[in-house]
Amino acid sequence: MVGSLRRLKAEPIASHSFQEKIRMHSLPLEDDEDLFPLFERIQDSRIVMLGEASHGTSQYYGWRARIARQLIETKNFSFIAVEGDWPDCYKLNRFVKGYPNSGKNAREVLHSFDRWPTWLWANEEAARFLEWLKGHNDPLPQHEKVGFYGLDVYSLWESMRAIKDNLDKLPKDASQALEKVQSCFQPYGDEEQNYARASYYLSDSCEKEVVKLLHSIRSASRHHEDPEALFNSEQNAFVVKSAELYYRIMMRGGPDSWNLRDTHMMDTFDRLLTHHGDESKGIVWAHNTHIGDARFTDMLDEGEVNIGQLSRQRHGEDQTVLVGFASYEGSVIAGRSWDGDTKVMDMPKARPNSWEAAMHEVSAEDKMLIFSGLEDEGELVDPRGHRAVGVIYHPERDSLGNYVPTIMPRRYDALLYIDNTSALRPLGIAANPHETPDTFPFTQ
Repeated sequence: MVGSLRRLKAEPIASHSFQEKIRMHSLPLEDDEDLFPLFERIQDSRIVMLGEASHGTSQYYGWRARIARQLIETKNFSFIAVEGDWPDCYKLNRFVKGYPNSGKNAREVLHSFDRWPTWLWANEEAARFLEWLKGHNDPLPQHEKVGFYGLDVYSLWESMRAIKDNLDKLPKDASQALEKVQSCFQPYGDEEQNYARASYYLSDSCEKEVVKLLHSIRSASRHHEDPEALFNSEQNAFVVKSAELYYRIMMRGGPDSWNLRDTHMMDTFDRLLTHHGDESKGIVWAHNTHIGDARFTDMLDEGEVNIGQLSRQRHGEDQTVLVGFASYEGSVIAGRSWDGDTKVMDMPKARPNSWEAAMHEVSAEDKMLIFSGLEDEGELVDPRGHRAVGVIYHPERDSLGNYVPTIMPRRYDALLYIDNTSALRPLGIAANPHETPDTFPFTQ
């Protein structure tokens, strides 16, 4: 356990010896064969969490897809769980498993994603991977098909609608319980903020109705056309339960809403492990701020936890491998405000003495670090800034607030560094091959 990690006013100077340590332990990162040391580190671990330093970078999606493909093909991983809403991602799960009426192709299904930021999964990189995953699954028996699921907590109204769409597969008391839940939420008009304000100022709550709905769904039987129909309905009920509490506490400020969200994501992941059996293995795709162990950043001082920390604590460090990502400069897809226009933005060079700047100064080449045995390696465990770009981004303010003080060899088990990155390709926007390299070696 690390002590207090106060926000850095300035990174420690990247000394010659510090750069030499990075150079000494850097591994090439050019093609699939270069991933071998990472798989040596993973060995028989049950959980592999793959991060991203932004939600809008093509190469992060590309390398995660390469890693996931090898984990699925050579280590029999059972599912991928992503930082996305359960109802939307379950449509993708039905598609990749070939369930009836699940869509003609991945792009058709992804076009139904309409919650901002839509590009997070409705993008060319995700579409190509999902087509590969469906092709991988097609010849397999049902119980061996690899799933694709969402972990997040935001889909309060969507999850209620998804339960309603499957009422014919549920007992009568579930239908009655859902009616009471919908009636309770009806005054808020599908607006989470309205419910949050009402529960904060007026102490109104739909908690009891939501809990009754979850209990009633748990008594249901499975449906033969979709072997996961019950699990889907039950998970949607869990989302409604967590989302109701999330929006009820979000007005208070502090770490509670963040911790509830990440705990919900970890609980969902654990339910997926149970759902897939005792020998199951799972992959997570989420932002670095979720998968990098919070105890080795300034999140510790804020009282925040995340799924990387929770996985290590629940399943053990020998069963959890955390892989972070970073880049020095490039372009990124983001918005300047919530629900704002999606834009390709220039991401400036990393600020001096950050992890990204130090990696670039060693060489302007893509590289990988495996941190086994480096957890106490002198200057490598000094906290310094590590860039994190969200869905809302202001490049002109990049150096002011987008860096997380990080003890890198303890926050992650490995780091993939791409020196110059390019923006993700939202569906419907033609890619410029000179600006966006093909990072997916998958056939369409």
